[in-house]
Amino acid sequence: MKSLLKMTLNALATLLVLPACALYLVGRLFLGANKAFPGWSQAFSIIPGLTGVYLRRAFYRLVLRRCGNDCCLSFGTVFSHPTAAVGARVFTGVYCVLGDVTLEDDVLLGSQVSIINGGEQHGTARLDVPIREQPGVLRPVTVGQDSWIGERAVVLADVGKHCIIAAGAVVTKPVPDFAIAAGVPARVVKFRTDEQFAEDFPIAADAK
Repeated sequence: MKSLLKMTLNALATLLVLPACALYLVGRLFLGANKAFPGWSQAFSIIPGLTGVYLRRAFYRLVLRRCGNDCCLSFGTVFSHPTAAVGARVFTGVYCVLGDVTLEDDVLLGSQVSIINGGEQHGTARLDVPIREQPGVLRPVTVGQDSWIGERAVVLADVGKHCIIAAGAVVTKPVPDFAIAAGVPARVVKFRTDEQFAEDFPIAADAK
C-alpha cells in the first residue's frame, strides 16, 4: 500500500512539473542549457516540505542525466549544471550547492554541503586581466557509492566509495575508497577497513 501511494505521488508530481520542463526546454533552445537551467533549479529548491521533495525529484528525473526515483533532495538544494546525476537512495541535507557532480547510489550529504568543480574554475596567472575574464577549468566531481559527506563540507575533488568526510572538511584532492578524511585541507585519517575502526564500530565494519 505504501509503495502504491509513493508511485501515485511520483506520477502526480511528474504531471505537475511538465509545464516547467516544457518552459525549460524552450529556454534551453534560446539561451543554452547552462543559462536556462539554474533559474529552474533555484525555483524548485524553495518549495518546502514533502511537496518540494516530490516536485524536485520529478523535475530532475526529466532534465538531469540521471535522478533516482527514491532520492531525497531537501529544501534549498541547488544544482548549477544540468549535467549532474543523482543515484538511487541519495539524500541531501538542506541548502546544498552542487555543480557538475555525480552522486552515486546511497550517497548522503549533510546540510550546506558544497560540491564544486575543482579549484581552477578561474584563471589567475595574469595580473593585467580580471580573474573573471581569465579562462578556467571545470572538472566534474564524483562522490562514490555509500559515501557520507558531513555538514558544511566543501568538496573540490572526487570522493571514493564508502568514504566518510568530516563536517567542515575541505576536500582538495581525490579521496580513495573506504577512507575517512577530515581537516582543512582534508587528509585521510584512517580507513574503514582498518582493524581499529572495526573495533570501534563493529556493526559498520561487519556491514562492509
